[in-house]
Formats: sequence, C-alpha cells, structure tokens
Amino acid sequence: MDQIQVAVMEDGKLVEYDNESRGMEQLAGNMYLGRVVSVLQGMQAAFVDIGLEKNAFLYIDDILPAHLERQPKQKPPITDLIQIGQTLLVQVVKEPVGTKGARVTTHHSIPGRWGVYMPEADYIGVSRKIENETERDRLKSLAERILEPGEGFIARTAAEGAEEEAVASDLAELRQRWQVVAELVNREGPVPRKVYTDFGLLPRWIRDVFQEDVEELWVDDREAYALIMTLLRHTSASLAKRVRLYENRKVMLFASFNIEEQLQNGFKRKVWLENGGYLIVDYTEALTVFDVNTGRFTGSVDLEQTARDTNLLAAKEIARLLRLRDIGGLIVIDFIDMEQEAHRQSVYQMLAGEARKDLDQDGDRRLDEAWPC
Repeated sequence: MDQIQVAVMEDGKLVEYDNESRGMEQLAGNMYLGRVVSVLQGMQAAFVDIGLEKNAFLYIDDILPAHLERQPKQKPPITDLIQIGQTLLVQVVKEPVGTKGARVTTHHSIPGRWGVYMPEADYIGVSRKIENETERDRLKSLAERILEPGEGFIARTAAEGAEEEAVASDLAELRQRWQVVAELVNREGPVPRKVYTDFGLLPRWIRDVFQEDVEELWVDDREAYALIMTLLRHTSASLAKRVRLYENRKVMLFASFNIEEQLQNGFKRKVWLENGGYLIVDYTEALTVFDVNTGRFTGSVDLEQTARDTNLLAAKEIARLLRLRDIGGLIVIDFIDMEQEAHRQSVYQMLAGEARKDLDQDGDRRLDEAWPC
C-alpha cells in the first residue's frame, strides 16, 4: 500500500475524501514537547517551536480552560499564562497550510472507538448526534463511574447503546496511551521532540468514520482488507460483515463508483448545479467565497422562484463542498437575491441542515454562526 485513498459517499455523491502516502503522515493529533519562541500580547497568541519547518501557532483560547463556561469573562494577557523559553506540551489541531505553521492546543485529547479521552479537562460530554435524552444521561452516568478525578471524556456517536464494559475498556486503553506520553515528557531529552503519534489514515478512518450508519465498505487491496478485519475484530465485529473486497481488475474501484470524476469536478473553481446553475469558488488568505449564479436555468414561474430553487440547490451543494474540500475559517456565500422572507429562511434552513452532517464523531464541528441576509 504505497498510497491509501478513502472516499465517503452519500446517495451516490462524494462528500469526503482523504489520502496518505507511505511515510507521509498527517500531523493533526500528534503531540510535541515544544518551546515557546515568541509571545505576542497584541494578538493574544504565541509561536511554539515543535521541531517542524515553521513554528506552530498557539492562541489564548487554546491555553485557557477548554469549555466556555469555565473560561474567565475577561481573558487575561497571554503573557500572564506563558513566557518565552517555556517548555510546553502541545497537540496539533490543524495542519500547516501554505505559509502558515500548524495550529496547536494545550487541551490534549486522545480519541478512541467509543469516546474521546481528555486527561486534564474534568469535563463529561456526549455527541450531539445522540439525541435521546435517556441515552445521553446513561452515557454521562457511565462516564462519571469510570473516570478518575480531573479526567474528561466525550462519548462519541458510536457509543450509543454500548455496554459499560466496552466503554471502560476503551477508556483504559486511552488512559494507558496518555501515561506513555507523560513518561516521555518527563524523560530527559531534546526539546522540541514528538511524544505521541496519532493513528495512520486507514485505522483512523475505521475508528472515526466506519460506524453503524455506513452500509458498505469497499476495499480493493488485500493487505488493507486484512488490516481492517483485524481492527474490527477487536472493536466492532458486527461491522465486519459490511466490508467487501473489490476484486474486479478490469475497472478500478474508484472508477466503478464514479469517484474520480466527482473528485475532479468537486475541486474546480466553477461547479455546476443539477438545474444548470453554477457556483464560483474563490479562496483568499482569510476566507472562502461562494458566488451563486442561475447560469442556464431560467425557471418556469418567475424570477423569485428561479432564485429560490437555485439557492436551495446551491446551499446543499456548498455544504457538500465544505466537507469534501475540508474548508474552514471564514466563509462568505453570495446567494441570488430573494424578496420573500420565507424563501430566505428556507435556504438558510437547507444550509444549516446540510452543514450539520459535518459533525464529527464527538460532535464538536458545526455551523457556529450564520446570518441569512
């Protein structure tokens, strides 16, 4: 397996894609013992040398308590929290991009099959994808029983209905990993240095994405197939029945599911909508802009209805592209003008509803703020 490619499809449409070449690991999730090289009080941020080409960026919110209800109403100067030359254990939360270094946090966490272990958070949470209040209360009570003082835990979506023994076993394994990190930090050695490496792409996706809502998992490599079956044997044996080995050598796996074509079209500047309208996608250093156009679609009723129909399709497609392209930061969408408030609200609800599908397993990623204009 010189290169691993993973694609997620919903209703025949490509919604997520990732790839990893042998020896080219991702950085997100890794932990480093770094050294603070500069503190910028005006930006309430610091730069940390973690041994990479560019220094990592540490914002004050990633030093203060992780949960908003525990943060002070007024943030103290960052110079009161860290100093130049200080040794700091940080975890990468965002990969380096272009001229920017990695973004790091001091809110350490280790994800497992059933939950995310936060060794220093003293907080219990449940994925917002689990909506049943009785089940939410059960998982919170379960976590309270198995956690030690000062520890935190977020029950993932996969934990719904899980037995306490399974969750406790998962937590014990995560706690052991953290103890290894603590031992490496306390040993004498060079600074900066890496002290924890997250899973590679394939086991990470099996852990994070392959859940009960996935109908089938197709694999075209026997080595990868064997690894997946081994991983599932230890975590979710029931899911092993949904794994399929693709052995058609005349047509490649991605081609048979039309993934290659969708992948090419999904990353173009001009993306066509099903009704003949289209999107223009532009990137700047600070934000991503989507411009919605009617294109070849003229409608059959009036201009207002044409705008509404195109905007609804655009909202759904934009939410898909946000997942597929893994777009973050500030996002601006220029929808076609609509006069009726009900139409504006319907487009907003479509965008918000589709964006909720981008919740990760611990329920943290969401459409935080949006204004229907």
